[in-house]
Amino acid sequence: MSDVTIIYCRPCGYEKRAKEAAAALRRQLGLESDLVPGKGGVFQVKLGDRIVASRSKGHFPDDDEIVAAVNAARD
Repeated sequence: MSDVTIIYCRPCGYEKRAKEAAAALRRQLGLESDLVPGKGGVFQVKLGDRIVASRSKGHFPDDDEIVAAVNAARD
């Protein structure tokens, strides 16, 4: 179990984005992520119980935004 969880909408096809975000977190911060399929258009990156990045109003955080948000929340 890792501290980072990426919840993504499988029916919406967000799994690729989730895997890319997890790879970026592993590469840049050395963190492993749990990928959790969901539905309803969800795309959230959580550190513990706190949502640090998410899809909102059609905007997807890119890998750099996700890495920066997780890194900032760790401090």
